[in-house]
Amino acid sequence: MVKKFLTILFLSFTLLNCSSKNMEAVRGVWLTNVDSDALNSKENIIETVELCDQLGFNTIFVVTWNKAMTSYPSKIMKEFTGVEIDTLFTGRDPLKELIDEAHKRNIKVIAWFEFGFSSSFEENGGILINKKPEWASKDVDGNLVQKNGFEWMNGFNPEVQDFILSIIMEVVQNYNVDGIQGDDRLPAMPSEAGYDDYTVNLYKEMHNGNEPPKDFRDENWVQWRADILNKFMGKIYKTVKSHNKDIIVSMAPSLYSWSKEEYLQDWPTWLSEGYVDLIIPQVYRYEIERYESAINEIVNDQISKEDLNKFYPGVLLKVGDYYAPENYLNEAIEINRKYGVNGEVYFFYEGVKKYKDFFIDIYKDKVEFPKLIN
Repeated sequence: MVKKFLTILFLSFTLLNCSSKNMEAVRGVWLTNVDSDALNSKENIIETVELCDQLGFNTIFVVTWNKAMTSYPSKIMKEFTGVEIDTLFTGRDPLKELIDEAHKRNIKVIAWFEFGFSSSFEENGGILINKKPEWASKDVDGNLVQKNGFEWMNGFNPEVQDFILSIIMEVVQNYNVDGIQGDDRLPAMPSEAGYDDYTVNLYKEMHNGNEPPKDFRDENWVQWRADILNKFMGKIYKTVKSHNKDIIVSMAPSLYSWSKEEYLQDWPTWLSEGYVDLIIPQVYRYEIERYESAINEIVNDQISKEDLNKFYPGVLLKVGDYYAPENYLNEAIEINRKYGVNGEVYFFYEGVKKYKDFFIDIYKDKVEFPKLIN
């Protein structure tokens, strides 16, 4: 009990000290439509936003694209698949409801395009590939790419990129959203991918007619495909900013360099090229020593001092039946502050409800979302 009190006292002092120098930080939480009913009614949304406000959160990253459906009425998806909105939300507009409620409390809403370039989960490509078989991503044996249960569209194909970008811009243009976010599926592709006709022919054009390596982990082949995704990341940023320079472009990739080796996500390049306003790597670790090791590597090896203010780690709060222990959360926040990071984003909202008293203690001093320099 004494140790817990001293830890909370230390963190409160640290937060106060950081806040006195810079009253800005991202204190965020991901809001899902899986393993959560937070979006299932307007009443639930009001309750969710009120709790986030009470606990000191200033940013909600809300799922907007998942299971090949949107959480808002989409003209694009209605024309493409006939399904205007996730069938859980028929007759409603959860995205608008959330934005309206959050903005009453000065909480920012960032539209999270969780499904990214995935086409389906254990559905052999699902409705997207059924409608557009030429969009299928292929492995070296010519099979539809599947990784961890997810099947994939070909994110190297400009048509697929334009489709995803059209959904992003549909939200940006039609909603008073504060930002957009990709994750470990946007922009991303499994490193097994790239053996479809389009990508192979593009590679051959640029390599004197030579076929791409059969080894999908070949270093040059990995970089070549990562560069395509880097270019698309730049296109997302420039397209969003051309509509409204104040829209936040946030990304939550896997940890580097695993992100590049497995999903072709070369996100340090996104930072160095100025393609992101916020970078929120998924530092999902169960042991605090591994968490600190990851933070240390990011801060000292992967992010420049000039970009440190764009970095907020993603912290695993809940997944399935697992809840991060309170002492782990205490130590993770302490580590973040130790490395000069004044905020974090939690996966995901349902875990927040278990630790109401904890967050009230830790986040009792209100902070504003950081002002971005465009």
